[in-house]
Parts: sequence; structure tokens; C-alpha cells
Amino acid sequence: MRLFLALVPPPELRERLGRLADTAQASCGGRRMPEASLHLTLAFLGEVEAPEATALAEWVSQQRIPAGQWQLDRWGLFRRPGIVWVGSQAENSALKKLHTWLWDALDSQGYPGRPARFIPHITLLRRATCLDTTSLPDIRLDWTYTQFELVESVTDSHGAHYSSLAASIAP
Repeated sequence: MRLFLALVPPPELRERLGRLADTAQASCGGRRMPEASLHLTLAFLGEVEAPEATALAEWVSQQRIPAGQWQLDRWGLFRRPGIVWVGSQAENSALKKLHTWLWDALDSQGYPGRPARFIPHITLLRRATCLDTTSLPDIRLDWTYTQFELVESVTDSHGAHYSSLAASIAP
């Protein structure tokens, strides 16, 4: 099973992010991410065997995180894969702390793969043909998050599809 831990936006924020994805696609081309797939990856775990996934789901369902706020106010690019994303201009210490805490817990459970850098973002487009975001509108979206999820990614001929396997305890 291909797994990751993520913050998943509430439906109304997903709709607003979907409209931003439409705007970005009209300007940059590429493949728009479906609204149901929009998320902030906190930890990509890769392939995990079923018994470990079950144990991880149980662990996730027992966790509680403090509510946090993330302001999305910046367009960004990962040029090589042609990804257009939204994120923050300023570093978010609460997200950084959550990312570090999760990777410390994952390290103690034997999961490798802690990234050298954490760039919080939500991917809106893949394989963009125009990598110029200067004409895109200014944005400001506020996201209050209260839990994270263990998500499975399944890829087929239509792309990746995500399903939540477990969620942390909401306050």
C-alpha cells in the first residue's frame, strides 16, 4: 500500500482551492488535480505492507494535535515536474513543529524517508506547460486544521486516487 500522512482541507476550502486550480490551469495548462485529491502532505511513507499499515492506522487514530492555522497567500512552482501549487509566503512554525513531531514519531517506529526540507504546499496542477505564475491573481485563504489523516494512494489509468484509512482525534 502506498501511504502518506496529510492535512485534508474541509469541503468549502477544497471548493475554493478547486477554483484556484481552474484559474491556474487556464493560465498554465497541465493536469488539474481533482478537488477530492487536494491535501497538504506531512509525511510520504511510500510502500507499506498491510500489517504495518494496520498498526499505523491504529496509531494515527489515537493521536491528537493542537489546532493550527495556515494562511495560503502564495503561488509556487516546482519547475522540473511542472507543478503549480499554493502555499505561504511566511514560514508557519506550527506546521513545521507538526511535521517534525510526526517524523520523530515515524522514525521511532522505523519509517525511513524524513525529507531534508519541508515546503508546505497544496499541488493544484501537474505537468504545467507554462511555468509563469505572475499573471495569477493574489490569494489569501485561511485554513484552520484540527487533525491529520493516513491516506492511501492508488494509481490507475486515470491517475492517483486517495482514500483515508484513519484520522487523528479531532479536538
